[in-house]
Amino acid sequence: MSVLVQRSVKRTLFGMAFPMLAGTFAMNAYNLTDTWFVSRLGTLSLAAMGFTFPVVMLLTCVAGGLGVGTTTLMSHAVGRHDGPDAARITTHGLALTLGVAAGMAVIGYLSMNPVFRALGADSVALPLVRQYMGIWYLGAPLMALPMLGNGLLISAGDSVAAGRFMMAGPILNVVLDPIMMFGYLGFPVMGIRGAALATVIAQGVSTAWLFHLLYVKHRLLVLKRSSLPAYGMSVRSILRLGVPSILSMILMPVSATVVTRILSGFGHAAVAAIGAAQRIEMFAFVIPMALGMSLAPFVSQNLGAERPDRIRRALSLSTRFAMIYGGGVALVFFVGAPWLASIFSRDAEVVATLVAYVRIVSFGYGMMEVHRYSGIILTGLHKPLSSALLNGIRVLVLLIPLSWLGARLADVHGVFVGRLLTDLLAGFFGFFWVRRACHKVSTS
Repeated sequence: MSVLVQRSVKRTLFGMAFPMLAGTFAMNAYNLTDTWFVSRLGTLSLAAMGFTFPVVMLLTCVAGGLGVGTTTLMSHAVGRHDGPDAARITTHGLALTLGVAAGMAVIGYLSMNPVFRALGADSVALPLVRQYMGIWYLGAPLMALPMLGNGLLISAGDSVAAGRFMMAGPILNVVLDPIMMFGYLGFPVMGIRGAALATVIAQGVSTAWLFHLLYVKHRLLVLKRSSLPAYGMSVRSILRLGVPSILSMILMPVSATVVTRILSGFGHAAVAAIGAAQRIEMFAFVIPMALGMSLAPFVSQNLGAERPDRIRRALSLSTRFAMIYGGGVALVFFVGAPWLASIFSRDAEVVATLVAYVRIVSFGYGMMEVHRYSGIILTGLHKPLSSALLNGIRVLVLLIPLSWLGARLADVHGVFVGRLLTDLLAGFFGFFWVRRACHKVSTS
């Protein structure tokens, strides 16, 4: 890992990001693929998928937060050449994530009606939501583990395997989606339930491969039963680092829930359009996402090596990259918005809403990434509470109030303007916050 503090900053960051790029691309592709295939079923099915987004994001954020705690502890153990401790932490982290995901799935399954009614699903959309989520909840534990596994492979120094691992599930999902949704190769026509089942099977295969990589290649799984005190110690350590990250990440589905509720007042077309747009955004930011994955270990390693100059260089480089990339995406999206919208819907109202969203919101993409990188760097500086507070300001102080105000003043277009203002203000605030934190590290 010494290369993180020796090689040039640009070469190090992009050298770590490149092997994960194809995997990150594929990982986000399965969300886009699901959305495209479901859009073939009609606007109502697409709206139903839009209502599921906050719940899916909730599990993603909890698993991601537990992954931060697990991978941080595992990285420390690997760094001090303590293989048994690294394997213990990895095993206990996977067990904890599996248990938490299973508990969330049971609660979610039993509370589907009130939860999705609260999100704005009416009596027409709710049956389709239940069809999708009924299967999705059954496979939720299997879907949580690959989210953690990718970070474990990166922390083990195997970014090539991490990239391939991230590709496996999405590729299988692309193959299974049309077969199960539309009844090809002798399968029954399952509609929206087929999309959920394809995702569960694909993630289950990914989980099996993850266990193979961790156990056979990296010796990071312990199959012997651990004592309860040892497991409790691991859980406490993981939660101490992971809970701030969970609180930070969980604000994403909270904001998505509130915004979805606001948009539901404008009809199914608005919810369907935003559900598709959110997945387009995830796909568009594959490249900056890969760079973000390399930032946290880079910052943490250089903090330990007392190289604040390299951390400042990483901040400058990532900020410039975010602005250039975000600006380019905004221009492409502005010109290509009608074509993008036509891919996901033939409904004129959905297309018009999606085009308006993309053309307004995309001009904040650069600053949105600056904000995201600021939070990652703060976490790498061992300031997870600062990172959580930064995200809290974005969601609770900016996004929710501005979305509500925009809806009151200018209907659905006002919500989009509220999101644009949120990204611009949060990006500026995050940059100056993290720059100040880097300055304190330099002078301490």
